[in-house]
Amino acid sequence: METTGTTAAQGTDRPVIDLLQLYPRDMNIYGDWGNVLVLRKRLQLRGYDVRLHEYNPGDAFPPTVDLIVGGGGQDSGQNKIQADLLALGGRLKELADDGVPMLAICGLYQLFGNFFRTGTGEMIKGIGLLNVDTVAGPTRLIGNTVIESSEFGTVIGYENHSGQTFLKEGTQPFGTVTKGEGNNGQDGTEGARYRNVVASYLHGSLLPKNPAVADFLVRQAALRRYGSFDDAPLQVPFEVQARLDAAARPR
Repeated sequence: METTGTTAAQGTDRPVIDLLQLYPRDMNIYGDWGNVLVLRKRLQLRGYDVRLHEYNPGDAFPPTVDLIVGGGGQDSGQNKIQADLLALGGRLKELADDGVPMLAICGLYQLFGNFFRTGTGEMIKGIGLLNVDTVAGPTRLIGNTVIESSEFGTVIGYENHSGQTFLKEGTQPFGTVTKGEGNNGQDGTEGARYRNVVASYLHGSLLPKNPAVADFLVRQAALRRYGSFDDAPLQVPFEVQARLDAAARPR
């Protein structure tokens, strides 16, 4: 499925960014659509037209992709997409290695790793784009969460997951937990990073509360496609208050 807004191909001179949402039918239960809306709006504010694509099992993968967003889902949703994702895994890893920015939240974070072992012992194989392993824990990790990131400063979100993810050799975290449980409630890490890939358990949605992360993804997409990017700050006054309100919420 593809939803196309005004694009250069339709007679404008504005540059185009192709934005892909992975598996919105089965992996989109935590407000992940909000991340897509934020990226589209911030791209438009910076002078880009956005071609929005959706990819579900069995769809044709778009020939041009500049930015990829994937969300969370229940175990049943992960099972539904597993075979298709494994078939697509090689393409996604090539794109990641080529610098395509990606945001993988919760369930797709787990499946971008090596595997997810469910509470019943079922092994859901991942694509190995991230060197992380996930196993189901005895309790859900739920609540407002704050992390500190060397790249993005203070990052605010909400976690709700039973999977406990462990970073393997050579994998860097998205950030360090200052409020909440993070990847596993044990080692103080949250999320994972690889090249321009950001993976995290933080949703609710993540990007409306964290414009620095959104602008990183936008910047990398534009630089990769066009070789330049105007990094002037956007004037969006309400985003500061939104962050303050979110950070003040109790766990």
